[in-house]
Amino acid sequence: MIVRMFLIGVMASLLAAPAFAQEKPAKPATIDGSTRANVKAELLAKYGESQKFRIERGIDQVADQWRASDGSAEDFAAYCRDYFVADEAMLAAAFKKLEFYSEVIFGGFAEMGLDKDQPVDLDWGEITPLDMAMNQFSLGAHVSEDLYGNKIAFFSLLNFPVYTLKEKIEHASQWNRQQWAYARVGGTNPTRIPPEVNQKYSTILADANRYVSEYNIFLGSLVDNQMRTLFPADMKLISHWGLRDELKAHYADRQGLPKQQMIFKVMERIIAQEIPAVMVNSGKCQWNPFSNAVYENGKSIRAEREPDTRYQTILNVFGVTRLVDAYSPLYPNAIVRSFDVNREIPEKDVEAMFVELLSSPQAKKVGQLIRRRLGRKLQPFDIWYTGFRGGETIAEEKLDRIVKEKYPTAADFEKDLPNILMKLGFSAERSAKIAPLIQIDMARGSGHCASSGSRKFKVRLRTRVSAGGMNYKGYNIAMHELGHAVESVLDLHMIDYYSLSGVPNNAFTEAFAYVFQDRDREVLGLAKPDPKAWDTKALDVFWNTYEIMGVSLLDMKLWHWLYEHPQATAAELREAEIGLAKELWNRYYAPVFGIKDQSILAIYSHKIHYPLYLPHYSLGYAIQFQIENFLRGKVVGPEMERMCVAGNILPNEWMRLAVGEAISVKPMLAAVDQALKAVK
Repeated sequence: MIVRMFLIGVMASLLAAPAFAQEKPAKPATIDGSTRANVKAELLAKYGESQKFRIERGIDQVADQWRASDGSAEDFAAYCRDYFVADEAMLAAAFKKLEFYSEVIFGGFAEMGLDKDQPVDLDWGEITPLDMAMNQFSLGAHVSEDLYGNKIAFFSLLNFPVYTLKEKIEHASQWNRQQWAYARVGGTNPTRIPPEVNQKYSTILADANRYVSEYNIFLGSLVDNQMRTLFPADMKLISHWGLRDELKAHYADRQGLPKQQMIFKVMERIIAQEIPAVMVNSGKCQWNPFSNAVYENGKSIRAEREPDTRYQTILNVFGVTRLVDAYSPLYPNAIVRSFDVNREIPEKDVEAMFVELLSSPQAKKVGQLIRRRLGRKLQPFDIWYTGFRGGETIAEEKLDRIVKEKYPTAADFEKDLPNILMKLGFSAERSAKIAPLIQIDMARGSGHCASSGSRKFKVRLRTRVSAGGMNYKGYNIAMHELGHAVESVLDLHMIDYYSLSGVPNNAFTEAFAYVFQDRDREVLGLAKPDPKAWDTKALDVFWNTYEIMGVSLLDMKLWHWLYEHPQATAAELREAEIGLAKELWNRYYAPVFGIKDQSILAIYSHKIHYPLYLPHYSLGYAIQFQIENFLRGKVVGPEMERMCVAGNILPNEWMRLAVGEAISVKPMLAAVDQALKAVK
């Protein structure tokens, strides 16, 4: 997962991302229709019809954000008169200055925030109350209001139009690079949030992040019905990532089914909030997840279940996100902002793409193939089947030994970055430039990548490294995060306009992360030539996409439910999510698995602290497959460089430049049909 620590849009789009808002938002000053009309007429008479669109849009944008504290209607008119820039050369010069200031301000605050939060984000030992307080403290809480207060933010609003998604789609194929950059400076969803509100939002999200990052299960403390332990005594895994990846690892283990069944039962208990509270991030007792019995010193004890903390945390995040609606006149709810602003793909188009794949006949055919390979009926956790990947016969223990020997510390992984990049096809010269711009840190959680908002600073790649060295799961995640990091470096340091740095949305950076992650064994020198590699890869990617698209639809439906039930309790939300998960399972998975009423789609932790992020993964798989299909017979490094410099334009326009076609699951479905014929 990548954490974008800065906003590309300048002044007017400071707060395009959701933020906590006051219950009674500040009212804009009364800039009535006649005042707006008079100022528009005055500027139009002065600058002519060629400036009509910019004048009318700019004046309305300023008026929408003008507060009584900013001045009277006369002050508003004077500001528009004095600061509107009609001359093209002067506008271009102002644009460059805004880009410069944006990088200075947002890059600086992003870097300070990353440094400040190291005691919580990194594996620095126990988190103290002081660490928690500092983690909740938002350094930039006052920046946006300060920029509005001294009227700097209004300059961008006045001079650079904000375009709706519909308008951008209409203009996409005609705009040149400068026009795209101007549109990004104008922003996507200008809002104005009070500083105290930003601080509250930071606090809520910090609490949610901490809940997730500290939700570990001590697998060495689990017992089955015969009181046998199946996992190493010191094994501690984070939910859901660590549990899922451990379950995946046992497809290479002939005796792995009981371990998979135990992990699956743990997941079910977490979803239902039936897990004993004493077993969350603790191994002092033993727990049988099948019977839900808890033992201390061999004796059965009464243990209360975890309260509905999981669901209350979601409600807390929903509450603070919902309140921003009053500050977002263009996109009045978080769902629309998630798709029209953060993805720039309408929700209906995304959902249609997901349903097309989930309901495809290919799903049942691939499920039947997996059943034959496993030699048993499918279990719900087989949504994570990994047997199509080459080299899966290598035992996890052997992979751990190889990785630990190669990377005993995070510093060793960082030192090896140039070699890793060259193995991925980057030139020695380019690898030598990219590697020093990436810093490797030891994460407290599963790992993530935090991009830099300035070319002065490094991208932060956080990954888990145990005391004995990096294990294979940690390495696999680190390779995923390295894909994020390299993308972030390329489209910041090689881009023509700072405003266009980045990719269209997080699905694209997830696609590059998958490209790197899928080559993890190749980088280790373990991959062997396989004439059927593309066919097996198509099946593997399809099955992963089939799983995550259901999870993504659940995330989307859950947020619709939340908006329809804004007063819901945590218990009501729990029952609603489980019900929605079962409904989706019965529609898209039961016909393949032959099992009904499963809740496993609800296990993902993203829904707790990164709301509506999961659809990025699903789109990322589709995008990745199209990119991989294009990369066949080509070298990753140079092609990735070419793709990344397209920057932050509309998703489908980016894809047309990168691979020659818009985003679609059809290429994947066609490849699966071919693979099913070729793979026996």
